[in-house]
Amino acid sequence: MKGTNLGEFEELILLTVGVLFDEAYGVAIQQDLQGRCNREATLSTIHVALHRLEEKGYLESRMDGATNERGGRRKLLFRVTKSGQAALANARDQRNQLWKAVPKTAFNIIGS
Repeated sequence: MKGTNLGEFEELILLTVGVLFDEAYGVAIQQDLQGRCNREATLSTIHVALHRLEEKGYLESRMDGATNERGGRRKLLFRVTKSGQAALANARDQRNQLWKAVPKTAFNIIGS
């Protein structure tokens, strides 16, 4: 069915939110993506993806309390929903099925 598969960036965002669990907000996601995946993304790109995933029902958000380190601003924290977990499991299963279907000789390169 069209539109049900996660894109690469959406999958990375969902997984990063899962990794950060209760501390998943824009800047933390940006830093984790850079550190773990060497993937640079602007905060606006991350926020667009977060809100798109929330609209799909894969994430939920809540406001956290203000902190001095953020100049009194509150954090918008995200958490993966059950639907998000199912979407990630589906993406992993699809990828695993494809890897298992690749013949061992398919990636043999002549002369290597």
